[in-house]
Amino acid sequence: MAITRLGGANAITGTLPAANINNTSIGNVTALPAGVGGKVLQVVTDVYATETGTTSTSYVEVSGFAATITPSSASSKILVLCAPSCYVNAAGVYLGTIYRGATDLGTFGRIFSPAGALGGMLTFHTLDSPSTTSATTYTYYHKVGAGTGYVSVNNYKSHLTLMEIA
Repeated sequence: MAITRLGGANAITGTLPAANINNTSIGNVTALPAGVGGKVLQVVTDVYATETGTTSTSYVEVSGFAATITPSSASSKILVLCAPSCYVNAAGVYLGTIYRGATDLGTFGRIFSPAGALGGMLTFHTLDSPSTTSATTYTYYHKVGAGTGYVSVNNYKSHLTLMEIA
């Protein structure tokens, strides 16, 4: 079998005619095929670092621990990522959740301590479908089963990130 080598002097140069190329616009090259979503359109983050405690056994809002996003399409999803620094000072449970306006999106994070005080970083997420193009606020709420529960204990940073997904 013969081997042919092409050196720089034998390289092919020139312009390929546009008629020989499909999808000639840069939009066609970079766009997702029809029916395929998943692009991140925008990201909004809130960093909360004010120690806030509760003794409530019903969810209460943590004022100031919120983020607002304005979806560009009513069909967009909002990926909600939450990472609060939490602490409970007694045997029991500390729970955190996210509300969209007045709607509880569900109990997502908890610290359970059967024997005494316990702290840590909760991390949870959910994919929400707000079905709107209006400004939408997501707020962190918390409650306890016993004792006092804290978010951003010792002013450690807690994070709430919203991503609009096409």
